[in-house]
Amino acid sequence: MIGQKSIKLFFSPTCKKRELDKLSRSEDVCDVKKRKAGDDVLLSPEQLERIARNKAAALERLSSRRGVVGVGESWRRALGAEFNKHYFTSLMDFVDNERQKHTVYPPLEQVFTWTQMCQIEDVKVVVLGQDPYHGPNQAHGLCFSVQRPERPPPSLVNMYKELESDIEGFHHPGHGDLTGWAKQGVLLLNAVLTVRAHQANSHKDKGWETFTDAVVQWLSTNLEGLVFMLWGSYAQKKGAAIDRKRHHVLQTVHPSPLSAHRGFLGCKHFSKTNELLLKSGKKPIDWKAL
Repeated sequence: MIGQKSIKLFFSPTCKKRELDKLSRSEDVCDVKKRKAGDDVLLSPEQLERIARNKAAALERLSSRRGVVGVGESWRRALGAEFNKHYFTSLMDFVDNERQKHTVYPPLEQVFTWTQMCQIEDVKVVVLGQDPYHGPNQAHGLCFSVQRPERPPPSLVNMYKELESDIEGFHHPGHGDLTGWAKQGVLLLNAVLTVRAHQANSHKDKGWETFTDAVVQWLSTNLEGLVFMLWGSYAQKKGAAIDRKRHHVLQTVHPSPLSAHRGFLGCKHFSKTNELLLKSGKKPIDWKAL
């Protein structure tokens, strides 16, 4: 009787569900162990895709909580690991604290504008700047660029002068917004991405340089035939690790009024960039499209 009762209980709906749940949990544990061992062969494509989606969603939630707002999806996938590192967490805490006490440029949603203009794999040209503009309504996440209707700063005015002599048909556009270049694959990247109002370099050495070094390293390692435009000693030092067997590097002095006459004016970097892109089988930049 006892045996019959046990068999009856085992096959009752409640017990059957309990046993199936145990079996399911056991299989889940096995799957986890297999994944930990690196044995993804036993997972279906649907399972792998679901795992990847869940991981991306978790990174999105985590980075959003840390103030990483407005990062383009392809850039987030490529650079997501940086957002979880200790230096970056400390950096976000610093910037958040600065925003609570001071005016910080650019606004939170524009810090990563440079990731919104094109996919990371579509970058063709990299221009390295140093620090965002620290006046109102200027910085918007692209180096050398200012929001309309702000007047172009002196360094950008010199860039326009060089373009007028280097690129046939180029005329000063009457504004300083370089979004038209960024959408074509020109990465306009500052080394430091935030600044306290009216205090140049106030967010220097807080962690941004480590992050933007990682951006440059990713591009150097994962893409081919980029043109890096390194103007001034700061940009040249930051670009020292670029793989010059895979990419092209153009160097000269900074376009600042203090140095532009010592080699920037007349460098013809814009036309040279297009020549190099064509040799690499890439579409040249329409510098007039601003």
